[in-house]
Amino acid sequence: MRYSIKEISEIISASPFIKKDDKISILLTDSRTVSFPEESLFFAFRSKKNDGHNYIPELYQMKVRNFVVEQIRPEYSELKDANFLLVNNTLHAFQKLATFHRQRFSIPVIGITGSNGKTMVKEFLYQLLHEDYIITRSPRSYNSQIGVPLSVWQLNENTQLGIFEAGISKMDEMSYLQPIIAPTIGVLTNIREAHQENFASLQIKSMEKIALFSNCDVIIYDGDNALISNCLELNCLSIKALAWSKKDQEKPLFISKILKKKNSTKIQFVYFSLESEIEIPFIDDASIENAIHCLAVSLYLGTSPKVLQKRFEQLEPIEMRLEVVQGINDCILINDSYNSDIQSLEIALNFQTRRMPEKGMKKTLILSDILQTGILPNFLYKRIADLIGRYEIQRIIGIGKDLKDNREQFHTETIFFESTEEFIRNFPSLHFENEIVLIKGSRKYGFEQIVERLVKKAHQTKLEVNLSAIVHNFNHYKEYLHKETKVICMVKAFGYGAGSYELARTLQDQHCDYLAVAVADEGDELRKEGISIPIIVMNPEPDGFNELFRNKLEPEVYSFRLLEDLINEAARRGITNYPIHIKVDTGMHRLGFSPDDTDKLIDRLKKQTSVLVRSVFSHLATADMPEEDGFTQMQLDAFIRFSEKIQKAFNHKILKHILNSAGIERFSQYQMDMVRLGIGLYGISASGEDKALQPVSSLKTVILQIRDVPAGDTIGYSRKTTLTRDSRIAVLPIGYADGINRHLGNGIGKIWINGELCPTVGNICMDVCMVDVTDTKAEEGDTAIIFGKEYPVEAIAESLQTIPYEILTSISLRVKRVYYME
Repeated sequence: MRYSIKEISEIISASPFIKKDDKISILLTDSRTVSFPEESLFFAFRSKKNDGHNYIPELYQMKVRNFVVEQIRPEYSELKDANFLLVNNTLHAFQKLATFHRQRFSIPVIGITGSNGKTMVKEFLYQLLHEDYIITRSPRSYNSQIGVPLSVWQLNENTQLGIFEAGISKMDEMSYLQPIIAPTIGVLTNIREAHQENFASLQIKSMEKIALFSNCDVIIYDGDNALISNCLELNCLSIKALAWSKKDQEKPLFISKILKKKNSTKIQFVYFSLESEIEIPFIDDASIENAIHCLAVSLYLGTSPKVLQKRFEQLEPIEMRLEVVQGINDCILINDSYNSDIQSLEIALNFQTRRMPEKGMKKTLILSDILQTGILPNFLYKRIADLIGRYEIQRIIGIGKDLKDNREQFHTETIFFESTEEFIRNFPSLHFENEIVLIKGSRKYGFEQIVERLVKKAHQTKLEVNLSAIVHNFNHYKEYLHKETKVICMVKAFGYGAGSYELARTLQDQHCDYLAVAVADEGDELRKEGISIPIIVMNPEPDGFNELFRNKLEPEVYSFRLLEDLINEAARRGITNYPIHIKVDTGMHRLGFSPDDTDKLIDRLKKQTSVLVRSVFSHLATADMPEEDGFTQMQLDAFIRFSEKIQKAFNHKILKHILNSAGIERFSQYQMDMVRLGIGLYGISASGEDKALQPVSSLKTVILQIRDVPAGDTIGYSRKTTLTRDSRIAVLPIGYADGINRHLGNGIGKIWINGELCPTVGNICMDVCMVDVTDTKAEEGDTAIIFGKEYPVEAIAESLQTIPYEILTSISLRVKRVYYME
């Protein structure tokens, strides 16, 4: 649906500066996601660390002409044909526009909130109800103060049912989301400790979430949860309750029996005296709870139990992450083969574009028919073709009858198949090579078969890297800092084992100021992958000067010898004012100039023009040790004296930085101009004090074989473990060649399998290790987690009396890295 810019100005009560009454269909909140600039309206949000007003000239160059702003800066006068809507608060204006849009629709809208399970319930409901309704739903986990308006904005004249989730992290946020969603049906999944830090109690958080349901016709929740029931009563909302219960037969939906089988769960229920049952293909408690919520919604909407029986049996697991993996023939695969609609397609296309390395790779899209949109196919695929054209896709492989029938809409290299099976039969002739391939399909097309053929084969051990956690941790540490403080992110040692390329792209997207690598070769590889932000080389060597200067890498300089080599090489190349970063040793006694050499250093720098000091810095030795705070303070004082003397000697601004991850957490008052974020970026608190970080890496494998071994037998090389009981021994395809320390054998190490920590038995071998799974229900093919969210890497480090850095950086390159965004 489209609004004129004049209509929008009136809706949000703006002061208009309008040159042309453009039509708007897209609300833009991120300068990196432009697709249809001529119909986009950009909202210049301000945050503690960023300001959307800074990106308006860049967006203007990208042909965006409509902006909602809190100020009209002098430089905007050069944007001759731009429209500006001036408001007091751009976020509130954004939400006000979405609220107005929602008011135009008199349809059932399901609003979902709770501590966990919101996205799962939303996606289960879509699977259960999409045959009955044309549904508009939140893309992925768009449940924030910005995500909810973007989701509701997708409502259109064809929508028959809306399903939106709402998440909050502090008080009063729900008051803004409630009128935007304006749900007629409310679902409260559960109330737990997640995101509790900004709420005084669980009851207060529950009351805040329940505010979403103030005008609902019905509210669905777990009636056995006393906290939720009491909060509804306090809000005078219990009269609208459609509670389900496993205990109280008087509740509208009584769950009479839950029977878990090997791979499925049967749920018997009574709904207003009507007895029936469903079976779901899951056995975990969270999925069972989510399914019951969905059962209540579906029954309330009038879907017959007989129809629901079939639909619940066909529920598919919800994969809420978008994966990046290495493909065959130097391809990169972006696997989003779990759902397909216009909104999620644009999100995925944008992700593909931002993952594009600058090395001539072709952009390919494998796309299935997009189902249940309510839009006539010729109009739908014209819109899809325009969207694909905006993202400059060079090859389209379409799968499905509708795509094939509308192939004339597409104006690039195309090939179409009516089914996935036909694609597979023709796979050898498609010749995938040096392409970045986005795989986007509706579930019914079984695109996992396509992924299986395109992925580069590797053994079953993998390191999963959560790029969303990288973003979270990066932004979390910025909360310690002033708005103007710059951040250097350490991606040396192959990104602490996680893989530097994908991490660097993600950090570049987040407007990181600097990256830091150990040697010039690492910086050279990042430049080849399209990383353009400044890169510091922490340990430059003369043999790497060619890569350093060619790629405009900025060296750390820690000695007079290295300084002379750099000055001479820059002079030989005719380079002046090449940026360098001076390191001073304030007490760690590793690398760095001595403070006693400050005058000599200043004198040498003043007598040349080849290099220019960009920053001065030092390294704290004990910032993570409260008992050594006196030593840390001595280092800080020494650095301040050194940096002030250096700055006084030169006219240009010289940046100062000394804080590492632990320093940011414990000494943020010394943040100066810049900080260096290392291990904290990867989800590990260097001081042990920060509990808000999210783990980034998970090392996983599978059980190859389980053997029954009698008591008295020995396990592995050198017969180091003798069994004291009849045991079930699992063999895992991971060993010291994959990075598992050999000292973790013989019960020192533990592996997380099916919710239990299982001890190793025998020595760790080169390619495999053995684990005692006697006390679990483990089966061959089950996942085994070496470290991750379930079993933190810090625990392994403690077992080995080492540090998490060593564990993370030891993971072998033969272990496949799988990157994903949640």
